[in-house]
Amino acid sequence: MDPDPPDVHEELVDVIDRDDCVIGVVPRSVMRARNLWHRSVGIAVVSSDGRLLVHRRSDDKDVWPGRWDLAVGGVVASGERYEAAALRELAEEVGVAGVVPELLGEATFADDRVRCRCRMFRVVHDGPVRFTDGEVAEARWVTVDELGRLIDHERFVPDSLALLPPLLPELFAGR
Repeated sequence: MDPDPPDVHEELVDVIDRDDCVIGVVPRSVMRARNLWHRSVGIAVVSSDGRLLVHRRSDDKDVWPGRWDLAVGGVVASGERYEAAALRELAEEVGVAGVVPELLGEATFADDRVRCRCRMFRVVHDGPVRFTDGEVAEARWVTVDELGRLIDHERFVPDSLALLPPLLPELFAGR
């Protein structure tokens, strides 16, 4: 018998292969503990005047707690489409609804904590934002110069820092 059975209410996650085909379904805690390949989304929230919404993750996040992030997003639930996950994450994390995410691209990211295939999106939204699920500790709208200073002085999550800048060259020019 498993000494620590997963919580029956825990979110299920699709485990994927190199071709983004589902090869298994596990609880989120198992995916994290074994650093299994999974699907994720990241959404750049950009204001109509070109500022980027960056946020600091809450200290109780399961990966990279307390770090700054360039994108809203997270793990795609088992059976969920990438686009649906993007809309869900926008609503949950920053209270943004009624927008249509624009697909920017797809890439993989892997380190000793996370292995994911991530689809990156962009939405234009001028606020307000609300932190509805406790995953975000604080947020700021930043210009390119302000973003550069923040990146130079704060710790950022490595996945969005690696994946987002190549997809938004107009925002990250000179970085």
